[in-house]
Amino acid sequence: MKLAPNRFTRALASGEKQLGLWISLCSPFAVEVTGPAGFDWALIDMEHSPNDYMTVMGQLQGFADTGTTPIVRPEWNNPVIVKRLLDLGARGLLFPMIQTVEEAEQAVASTRYPPHGTRGVSGAMRANKFGRVTDYVARVEDETTVLLQLESAAAVARAEEIGAVAGVSGIFFGPADIAADIGKLGKPMDPEVWDLIRPAAKKLMAMGVPVGTLVLDPDFAAELLNEGFSFVACGSDVSLLAKASDTLLAKVKDRLS
Repeated sequence: MKLAPNRFTRALASGEKQLGLWISLCSPFAVEVTGPAGFDWALIDMEHSPNDYMTVMGQLQGFADTGTTPIVRPEWNNPVIVKRLLDLGARGLLFPMIQTVEEAEQAVASTRYPPHGTRGVSGAMRANKFGRVTDYVARVEDETTVLLQLESAAAVARAEEIGAVAGVSGIFFGPADIAADIGKLGKPMDPEVWDLIRPAAKKLMAMGVPVGTLVLDPDFAAELLNEGFSFVACGSDVSLLAKASDTLLAKVKDRLS
């Protein structure tokens, strides 16, 4: 048995636009609802949701029969967490709050086996179908997506250095935390936030480094993709559910006599 190719990793490398959805409901059943929609990638969030390893595994299983590539965001740039998520079968990771080249190098190293990194070796795990994938060790590094999230003005200023680290598949800008860092807490769409992000993104694009982000405005998501962003999440499961339920209730109440 051979390791299946990672469509998302290959799409980023070839410059294809990739639309994503943020997943925070921690439920395989919710994944089964959203998975058939046809998003290119989905972000299973462990940083700002009550996900644990078992709920993440269930969601990975839910995405298995779809064309959507699930990427997991661990709660921190921690080699032990990374090891366990990769063993569970995560095809890619989004590392939060990367501030320096050294942190970027640590993130990449935690996804690589020695001598290229620090990942511990397990012979039988979900990722290699419990020992049945014969080329797993030889190919997993090339098939694993490694995304680094920049969430401060200082990190954005180092975007080119961080993006140049070997093994990085793409750079993700976190507008909510960048906004907070520059005194715009709660205003991720503030022009000052994007005046920081856009020039850094263009420099990365010129280097051939894929760039991405999360925005909840579909028009703005399309605008960014048309500007050269490679992977953009254009919504989240929780925001879709909250907005739809609020809209439904208000619509019915407006019609009550």
